[in-house]
Amino acid sequence: MKGNVMKKQIKNNVCWVGKVDWELQQFHGNEFSTHHGSTYNSYLIQEEKTVLIDTVWLPYAKEFVANLARVIDLEEIDYIIANHGEVDHSGALPELLKHIPDVPIYCTENAAKSLKGQYHQDWNFQVIKTGDKLDLGNGKELIFVEMRMLHWPDSMATYLTGDNILFSNDAFGQHYATDKLYNNLVDQCDLIKEALKYYANILTPFSAILRKKLDEIIALNLAIDVIATSHGVIWNDNPMQIVEKYLQWAADYQENQITIIYDTMWNGTKNLAEKIAEGIGLTDLDVEVKVFNLSKSDENDLITEVFKSKTVLIGSPTIGGSILHSIAGFVHLMKELKFKNKKAAAFGCYGWSGEATKVLNEWLSGAGFEIINEGLRNQWNPDDAQQELAIDFGKEIAKI
Repeated sequence: MKGNVMKKQIKNNVCWVGKVDWELQQFHGNEFSTHHGSTYNSYLIQEEKTVLIDTVWLPYAKEFVANLARVIDLEEIDYIIANHGEVDHSGALPELLKHIPDVPIYCTENAAKSLKGQYHQDWNFQVIKTGDKLDLGNGKELIFVEMRMLHWPDSMATYLTGDNILFSNDAFGQHYATDKLYNNLVDQCDLIKEALKYYANILTPFSAILRKKLDEIIALNLAIDVIATSHGVIWNDNPMQIVEKYLQWAADYQENQITIIYDTMWNGTKNLAEKIAEGIGLTDLDVEVKVFNLSKSDENDLITEVFKSKTVLIGSPTIGGSILHSIAGFVHLMKELKFKNKKAAAFGCYGWSGEATKVLNEWLSGAGFEIINEGLRNQWNPDDAQQELAIDFGKEIAKI
């Protein structure tokens, strides 16, 4: 040992050697907002064989390798496990492999393709399949489980026998920066909120695949004492609680919630949104109604609200014979996520031609939502009588 820099013991001879990114605000380019930062979790196993599981994001590659070299002589690393080729996990590999170029990298066939395509290096890839094992000595071994499309075609998880640790890669993670690292040491409301946001925005399209994979993992009858994710906290206190959450979320999840999302030009559509919400609340005292102006809200937070909702109302004024481009982009995002078992309706103001509601119905239907009705169209700004019609529209929505 050369020190204790950025090394935190998880269990026995397993340590965390990753990076906490306190300042991260956007992920996947600008596709995912990270209000709580994130972590890039890398793990070091030191049995008779020494194994490094994943690395960190590319901007922190030199820092990671320097810190790792303070923890262990790099030449002592026998194997590297690449659970996923995406750059936030593999970014430090080129820097690390300058020092130990011949170390075998265990990964799926698709991960080898991904890593070759990104870094243009023909490293010592050792391709694995589900059920393959790697002996670490001291009676312990790694067992590999392919996790195709969770959330890339190259993803896998790795299980350490003896210590009963599942290195789950992106599954069960969150973008949540913390130096505490463990699930029972952080704010539980923030943790579940970020875990849900992560699922809603990243894993929703793969829910059917995830259900099958969870069943497969459960059928393996592995004792799991720790779930060591690639982002956010490590689940060491009742780790199966997050598996149970995933089983719920993967089952076309919804709560008793109706979410209204709109954008507006001169506040007429805003007025409709608020009156529709009023009508829903007057009719159903139990349903939770939330109203958001898209242009003043975070899209990923709104996707989380859509994920929780049984019904979604989308509003846009008519412009250029269609809908606002902000709303068009958001409906496209919803389509990409392949939501199931959710209803939708459209509304909006117009001055002359009034096509927005029809366009929205077509787009929402194409995004997989069950369209409730023809929607609510209102010419010009709603007067008192038209506001009453919007309230009545909300009352009808609440009854469905």
